[in-house]
Amino acid sequence: MSASIKTGFVEYSDGETTFEGYLAEPAGGGKHATILVVHDWAGLHEGVRARADQVAGLGYTAYALDVYGKGVRGNMEGDNSHLMGPLLADRALLKKRLLAGLEAAKGHEAVDASRIAAMGYCFGGLCVLDMARAAAPGLKGVASFHGIFMPPNIGPQGKIGAKVLILHGWDDPMATPDSVAGVAKELTDAGADWQLHAYGHALHAFTAIGAHAPERGIKYDADADRRSWQAMENFFEEVLG
Repeated sequence: MSASIKTGFVEYSDGETTFEGYLAEPAGGGKHATILVVHDWAGLHEGVRARADQVAGLGYTAYALDVYGKGVRGNMEGDNSHLMGPLLADRALLKKRLLAGLEAAKGHEAVDASRIAAMGYCFGGLCVLDMARAAAPGLKGVASFHGIFMPPNIGPQGKIGAKVLILHGWDDPMATPDSVAGVAKELTDAGADWQLHAYGHALHAFTAIGAHAPERGIKYDADADRRSWQAMENFFEEVLG
């Protein structure tokens, strides 16, 4: 991490639930265009915080959300279905928590509330697509890394104003070609400005350094990681100016 980046934890709430996010901001103080970073099924762990630090290194304020709650963290090596499952089963609750995080970020002194986008990994990739589906006020764009595409089915889908970038491993068994076609149709029907980058032979979690469980469809892919990060940089330069 660059010594010029300022980092720390930030608390916010939704109703009676307290969340503990993570903030990384560039040197120099003041407000910056901001990227919300949404964690995978293991919660706001060290790897997600490292990605937030990388984002801050690009000159953005990175505000990493916590959708599980303060102190609720999973096991990076284990099964976190007990944490993720209830939110997948209640997408209205998930939406509420995501929008609470967005509103909390808007009020932070390092955040330019007129220039906010979001990025997420795996479960977080689904989350940022849900933020776009929710027409979250002020959200300019979202980038989903090896996300899951199942629609929330919580009511009619309105117009999606945020630009959408999907970064997808073509051989990801958790996001089959049928589901890719489905999300493409969904975004088109909602009038979204969307793009899809698919990486041949890449599996799920292709950005997760050290991931190696090909029998479960999970494997790090250095080329897909590098290419998707560059695509993300280009995308956020466009949507955040």
